[in-house]
Amino acid sequence: MSNEENANKVDAAKETAGKLFSLMMDLKEKNAKVFFGVIGVLVLLLIVMMMSGGDSNTVTGPTAKNLVVGQQYVLKNPNSYEIASPIQLLAVPGAIAAFDDSEDVEKGKADSCRRVSQGTAVSIIEFQDFGGKKNAFVKVQVEDGQCKGSSGWVLSIDVQ
Repeated sequence: MSNEENANKVDAAKETAGKLFSLMMDLKEKNAKVFFGVIGVLVLLLIVMMMSGGDSNTVTGPTAKNLVVGQQYVLKNPNSYEIASPIQLLAVPGAIAAFDDSEDVEKGKADSCRRVSQGTAVSIIEFQDFGGKKNAFVKVQVEDGQCKGSSGWVLSIDVQ
């Protein structure tokens, strides 16, 4: 399309909008009840459309597998986009966000087997319920790499 055709379409749209606006203003002056009634109906329709969206009332996301004690699995955090981000093994279940050891890790003080890379093979030792959720935490033992034999607690969603 040329610039002239685009300009003609814009002018036509402006003219139509102007006519519609003047028609609404005439209706407001001549019959205010009808004018405000139409606006009320449009607002009501907008509210009904906004409130009636969606059939599903549930939020879906990653779900935990049916894990079995003694079986081998792989550590993978479904909430992380970064594949290289490690999964932290804890001594106590439920202490996931209870402390910040970032300074210790930067200084090299933290035990190197506390943070295990994703994709590490582990076997399940036991489960722990938390907050009404069955098997929320899993005690795992690392089966490969430099931390082979070390164990700790992770969220069950991190065991795939």
